[in-house]
Amino acid sequence: MKKILFFIFLFQTSLFAQDLEKAYFAGGCFWCMEESFEKVDGVIGVISGYSGGRTKNPTYKEVTYGDTGHIETIEVKYDPKKTNFKKLLDIFWVNIDPFDVAGQFCDKGYSYRSAIFYNSQKEKKIIEKSINEIEKGLEKDVVTFVKKFDKFYIAESFHQDYYKEKFLNYLIYKKNCGRVETLNKIWNK
Repeated sequence: MKKILFFIFLFQTSLFAQDLEKAYFAGGCFWCMEESFEKVDGVIGVISGYSGGRTKNPTYKEVTYGDTGHIETIEVKYDPKKTNFKKLLDIFWVNIDPFDVAGQFCDKGYSYRSAIFYNSQKEKKIIEKSINEIEKGLEKDVVTFVKKFDKFYIAESFHQDYYKEKFLNYLIYKKNCGRVETLNKIWNK
């Protein structure tokens, strides 16, 4: 009986997993991006990692100090019955500085650039429309990369849920980086 229940559980779990979708965003420090998305209704999980580059299985040190082409990225797993890509994109925008070509907030360098990785032409069109609206509304050019998604590499375990596990260190970092103040100025919060 236990085996039957176990297989039913596995079958239901695999069915549920098939209903989930994934979105990939880069907004500077992936710790801050994790925090922003984990609060969203319909988001099942957020994982910190790297995407957009050419090096296989990169480490944090290689991404930050090397020439891997990767950017700190988060993978957002979500239930499309509760939220959608457009809503997640809207959350992404208000958590980044889309006009900073050098990185995000106090983190500078290629690996801290903002980016959106699209999985389909439909997502790409949603992104392009959103960028046009931002540029028109704020009268500035958005420099956020828009790239076709290829591969996502999970970051070291130390980075996963850092904002929860090392909460005080995270708050000090976030405050010293000026993230909240900058976002308030851009988005008039």
